Amino acid sequence: MNGHRGPRGGPGGVRPAVWPGAPTPLGARFRVGPDGVAGTNFALWAGGAESVELCLFDAAGTETRLALVELTHEIWHGFVPGVRPGQRYGYRVHGRWDPWTGARWNPSKLLLDPYARAVDGAIGDGHSALPPQVYGHVRDWPQQQVADTVRDDRDSAPYVPKGVVVHDDDDWSDDRRPKTPWADSVIYELHVRGFTKRHPGIPEELRGTYAGLAHPAALDHLVRLGVTAVELLPVHQFTHEDHLLRRGLRNYWGYNSIGYFAPHAAYSASGTAGQQVGEFKRMVRALHAAGIEVILDVVYNHTAEAGERGPTLSLRGIDNKGYYRLQSDARRYADYTGCGNTLHVVQPQVLRLITDSLRYWVTEMGVDGFRFDLAAALARSMHDVDMLSPFLAVIAQDPVLRRVKLIAEPWDVGRGGYQVGAFPPLWTEWNDRYRDAVRDFWRGALPDVRDLGYRLSGSSDLYAWGGRRPYASINFITAHDGFTLRDLVSYERKHNEANGEGNRDGTDDNRSWNCGVEGETDDPRINALRRRQLRNLLTTLLVSTGVPMLVAGDEMGRTQGGNNNAYCQDGEVGWVDWSLLDQPGPRGLLELARRLVALRHRHPVLRRRAFFSGRAQGADGLRDLAWFTARGSEMTERDWYAPTSTLGLYLSGRDIPGRDALGAPVVDDSFLIVLHAGSRPTGFVVPGAPWGEGYEVVVDTAVEDQVGVAGRVHRGGGEVGVGARSVQVLRVTG
Repeated sequence: MNGHRGPRGGPGGVRPAVWPGAPTPLGARFRVGPDGVAGTNFALWAGGAESVELCLFDAAGTETRLALVELTHEIWHGFVPGVRPGQRYGYRVHGRWDPWTGARWNPSKLLLDPYARAVDGAIGDGHSALPPQVYGHVRDWPQQQVADTVRDDRDSAPYVPKGVVVHDDDDWSDDRRPKTPWADSVIYELHVRGFTKRHPGIPEELRGTYAGLAHPAALDHLVRLGVTAVELLPVHQFTHEDHLLRRGLRNYWGYNSIGYFAPHAAYSASGTAGQQVGEFKRMVRALHAAGIEVILDVVYNHTAEAGERGPTLSLRGIDNKGYYRLQSDARRYADYTGCGNTLHVVQPQVLRLITDSLRYWVTEMGVDGFRFDLAAALARSMHDVDMLSPFLAVIAQDPVLRRVKLIAEPWDVGRGGYQVGAFPPLWTEWNDRYRDAVRDFWRGALPDVRDLGYRLSGSSDLYAWGGRRPYASINFITAHDGFTLRDLVSYERKHNEANGEGNRDGTDDNRSWNCGVEGETDDPRINALRRRQLRNLLTTLLVSTGVPMLVAGDEMGRTQGGNNNAYCQDGEVGWVDWSLLDQPGPRGLLELARRLVALRHRHPVLRRRAFFSGRAQGADGLRDLAWFTARGSEMTERDWYAPTSTLGLYLSGRDIPGRDALGAPVVDDSFLIVLHAGSRPTGFVVPGAPWGEGYEVVVDTAVEDQVGVAGRVHRGGGEVGVGARSVQVLRVTG
């Protein structure tokens, strides 16, 4: 093989030589090579391949192919003098075509480098159905049941994105990471595009971009709200599924990754020839300067190549069997994700890809943590979820990754995939049992309050083992998937017709209550009740023990019109509507959210680092956590099993475990939190001595305007009036 097929003459008309180069690091790295010559080292793991061609593209799309003849430990590599940052490239990998044994090499398909740090271009035009040329098989073969076994030899290069050589020697010496302790964290889940696209304070040309999120107008909202971290929906390079493009839709959320090192190019205001890398870094710096950490939602469980009938874009064409879990019928993929394929994380090269990517985003892109989509799929050994799996073991010992924030979505769609409470120390988890219990309480569907008691106090039944702490529980009531907070109190059924799937997509288990009317209404009574329910849900979340997670727009009542699966709604349905703040209701909700977050930051009793003991302490027998009935008596076992809509929890600021940075005991105010989900007002007897002589109202969700609430004081042992469906937060004054 002469190392060149196709048009001769690379950029500048000169065909560069290929020097041996080095097998590490993987990817394309610009550097000064032997004899002081500048160029780029290319290295690609392709375990079972017979040969590999590096393909360079000039501005006109002319392709130059160069053979990488050096092979070290299954890594094909070479140094190309003169190739500089901005160069677009891809690979063609040669090998057997035998789908029946899992072999799907096809050199007609240009492949994206899994280690590409920037990606330029889309599949096809990015709007129409995927071109047939991007499939490794003949998609329209007459016998459809075996169509994926017939190789398609049409060239895909004109129709697929290319990697871009990037060079950046930024050492982050001028950046200061906030390093917020887990217990002090308040997470805010947002979509880079959706959060900024309609913000009136962000210049139009920056809306929907990393630069837009770094704009002072965006930062001001986050800082005033008081959140300590943003959790960004996927920003790895992703693609749009064919079935969506055929319906005139796009993948909005981004859970369809194809480049684990590249920031999604469509979110860049500055360009896609590598400029997106610098723009992302500037965004991280701006957030850090505002005291806000950056957590990425990452999708290492599957890729955009889907099942055996999906496109061939990268890993499938590099080494299908080496990267993906295959069934015993090796033509087909094991699918623990519901997306057609599952990365084979047990394989060393796959584990290396993932951990190299994670370290890159921490050390070179400045991020502070990760939320792992369908993390149970990553924790599977051969078939079953295994908390001693290679992935979890590698993370635990890695000197970089074990120091960042790690959040598991602790389930997948496979057998035995539900693993809430099972992840090891270092990990926190999305706690869907918290979500379900709180939703059920406020819609009046809990048979008793046993489960709610655990959820409000840190979920010790799930996390009090192996050294885990209350902050292992990421408490949330809503997330990107499912109803928004406003829709949770406005709809009982999903309304996903706009997704084009006959309203079959999205969960039917919403645990919502529409307050009497499905959808929007002009009825002032129902709207007032909905606003109160929003205040109840926000207050419950922000005074619960654990780490609260808010979703962008919930703090001002954003709606998706009842769509509980807006993954393909890249428009007004999916974007935050900032015009809501022109209305008094959303403004009041935002002010309440700010007040509650500030309250949480001021009081360590609301963000405990250790679980409650519940034991009587001291001569007065005061407990660090106590539960009260509306009669003012401590709850008995019978009370826990009895149906009730009213519950009081007492948090003692006297008995907080741990010490401050100077070694002094942590002492705080004590609080009584009264939750009443009943449809009628009730009385609640606040406990007298030794619990408290007086109780000052801090928050009362029965009241629209919280300004007039503060300062009301009730005497211990007396009865407090509690409005229908409301929460009161009372500070003990003596």
